[in-house]
Amino acid sequence: MSKLVLLAAGGTGGHLFPAEALAGVLTARGLTVDLATDARAARYAGHFPARELHVLPADTVRGRSAVSLARTGIALVSGLVSGLALMRRLKPACVVGFGGYPTVPPLLAASICGVPSALHEANGVMGRANRMLARRVGAIATGFPGLCRADPVLDAKAVWTGNPLRPAAVAAAAIPYDPPLPGGPLRLLVFGGSQGARVMSDVVPDAIGLLDGALRGRLQVVQQAREEDADRVRAAYAALGVAAEIATFFDDLPARMAAAHLVVSRSGAGTVAELSAIGRPSILVPLPHALDQDQAANARTLAEVGGARVLRQVEFDPERLALEIHTFAGEPDALTRMADKARSQSVLDAAERLGDLIEHLAGGGTVKTFKDKTIKEPRA
Repeated sequence: MSKLVLLAAGGTGGHLFPAEALAGVLTARGLTVDLATDARAARYAGHFPARELHVLPADTVRGRSAVSLARTGIALVSGLVSGLALMRRLKPACVVGFGGYPTVPPLLAASICGVPSALHEANGVMGRANRMLARRVGAIATGFPGLCRADPVLDAKAVWTGNPLRPAAVAAAAIPYDPPLPGGPLRLLVFGGSQGARVMSDVVPDAIGLLDGALRGRLQVVQQAREEDADRVRAAYAALGVAAEIATFFDDLPARMAAAHLVVSRSGAGTVAELSAIGRPSILVPLPHALDQDQAANARTLAEVGGARVLRQVEFDPERLALEIHTFAGEPDALTRMADKARSQSVLDAAERLGDLIEHLAGGGTVKTFKDKTIKEPRA
């Protein structure tokens, strides 16, 4: 009977997609994979290569009121009880968390039961749920080098793997960037993470309305919009005479990235990893109110090498975006250079590297013995 690895991930694409990539690697190596998550996962986990899906109670900290904290605490305690029962029933060889509060109960249960465990932190700063768990797990895989350097205890068990890419992103990475021709179509992809972003619906159509008619006529827009915004966004582009495809979710987003000349998006870790792998120039608008400012840290990794332009949300207005689009439309060579710079940050084998670590832990190894036999994390 093959060893079982239990993956735990919050129910959004940013957490589930890297878990899905690892699941594919581990399954191909002959291990059995199960997934523990919350009820939201159904939207994204339809093709997840797991033997079984386990839904555990969990809740995010949504406020500091006594009622909110009590509700979250009750959900996490209930999830922990379920997680302990799951450990006894499944007897996994390793439990791996990918962030989000739904990972807390199974990782705590693994710690209590003495099951080898690891977490993967995709962002440039560690999220709250992973910070809660970091000292309890045996290994910390990171999407960016040097994440734990400030804490010697965590740094001793940190391994830089990069962010695992779903198979569709790896396939799209093979498509070279094809810059827009002078006077030819300019393909613009706009999205705001797996759950959308209203600011994109509020700003992008108005920005395109400020462009001159000749440039508007070149644009081919693919835009994600929340369900409550989709009709008005669609109507705005129709009134402008701009060719546009609007949807609430794209299940083929990597292919659409590969087809784009320019991407306008948030800067979640998965988005930044896929933009790097596929090598596409982007205008990134980090989520402004995140407590950890993780999206700002992610965006900086591309901006610092010239692979993206970063606009704070307070700067992201129709006038500024129109100026950026107009400038890029006239500089196809600049777009090509940005694409090349973005691709220089890619880690195409991140899922395999993470798979090596988890397979080692599942076989009874430690992060120290793993580091001893592999190339250590770069000190860039």
